[in-house]
Amino acid sequence: VGNSSVLTCSAQSNVTMVTWKIYAKVGGLCTLGYRADQNKTDRINCSNSVDWKSRPDQDSALEIRQVGIIHEGNYTCEVVATEGNFHKTYDLTVLVPPRLILSCDDQGNPVCEAATGKPAAQISWVLESNSTPKEKGHDNGTVTVLSKFTAHSTINTTCIMSHPAGNQSKSISC
Repeated sequence: VGNSSVLTCSAQSNVTMVTWKIYAKVGGLCTLGYRADQNKTDRINCSNSVDWKSRPDQDSALEIRQVGIIHEGNYTCEVVATEGNFHKTYDLTVLVPPRLILSCDDQGNPVCEAATGKPAAQISWVLESNSTPKEKGHDNGTVTVLSKFTAHSTINTTCIMSHPAGNQSKSISC
């Protein structure tokens, strides 16, 4: 999330036509097209963050700037060239790194929170705890995971958050 992503297409010479069909989970179908015989590009229902990486007559790659959850979906490139027709499909999934928050509750128990990540993070403790993490889904597709350390008489406790976008850990003494 937040980075740019480039999706490449078939690198054929003598391209007649290139079409990107984007079926985003949010916003419906977007189409980018290029016709070599007219040196013409066309775009239908596409946001400004989705466009050709450079000139389509030189490079058929697609660039998504400031990638967000709204860009998730299927991206299909269709190339018509003298060598034949070529298709390439991507299934874009966006990872959102959660924020790790470690605090103490009113009873002096450590509470670890992996806030608004996608997919949901896994939480564990350095010392074993019989905590059962609770998940709360949000409208934007992210998930917050909350875990309370329940072992007794600990001085310093470490929470470990595991996530495909990166792992983190924090320690606290309540």
